[in-house]
Amino acid sequence: MYKVIEIDNFKYPLALKQISSAPKKIYYKGNWDESIFENCLAVVGTRRITSYGKQITSKLVSELAGAGLTIVSGFMYGVDAAAHKAALDAGGKTIAVMPCGIDMIHPAYQKNLYNEILESKGLIISEFENNFPPALWTYPKRNKIVAGLSKAVMVVEAASKSGSLITANLARAYGRKLFAVPGPLTSSLSEGTLNLIKEGAVMVMSVKDILDYYGLGRFSLPMGFRQSLNLSELEESIIVKLQQEPISIDDLSRSLEIPVSKTGITLSLMQLKGILFEEEGKYHIKLG
Repeated sequence: MYKVIEIDNFKYPLALKQISSAPKKIYYKGNWDESIFENCLAVVGTRRITSYGKQITSKLVSELAGAGLTIVSGFMYGVDAAAHKAALDAGGKTIAVMPCGIDMIHPAYQKNLYNEILESKGLIISEFENNFPPALWTYPKRNKIVAGLSKAVMVVEAASKSGSLITANLARAYGRKLFAVPGPLTSSLSEGTLNLIKEGAVMVMSVKDILDYYGLGRFSLPMGFRQSLNLSELEESIIVKLQQEPISIDDLSRSLEIPVSKTGITLSLMQLKGILFEEEGKYHIKLG
């Protein structure tokens, strides 16, 4: 059963209330905890996600969600779904904004993702009541909420006429920070993001670019994620280092000020858990 928050309610998100023509009512399911709205980042992009798009979305979002950002997206297949899933896999928070009535799961085959968001204390919200069907005009209204809730918007993959560029333009209009992830010059799905960078969007080279903007230069993993992997304090410290950049065992030992032998044993155990992988002498995080 859904609930409703009206714009004059003190629990209505302040960032959303401040945009022009903010929704008078927000219908929702899940955990309406005001803290979920504190550091929202919208992650949007193409529905025709590539393997590169999946990989980079998973990597960036898992680290950003692990840093405490709430990932906001539009629940469609492609980048939206990948962003929600990566946030959940990292034990983080996510908000799905629907282009349809709050009682409708659209697309229907993402029912498992829908339920996982609710079971993980996430939030499903919509401007539309009951089983109101999606239409061409409901998607821009959904995008307005996605951008309005967020301090910044990150576009991952987008063609030159991608719908995610609507969200990017709304971010500009609302005075939000706009980030874009560069992609291969050979891909048509890089045209939109590269144009955004050309027009002044911040190019994302690493999660540090975004975390610095949110004032979260150093971060650790959410307790729920730590417990789910049964991580020791040393393992968590290693993950935090590797989330910043891939690193060799010698450099990691020096950074953490522990013997190489102890680092090696711990890294081996983490590889067995499926958390890390080693490539060309450096260890990489493998979350999501």
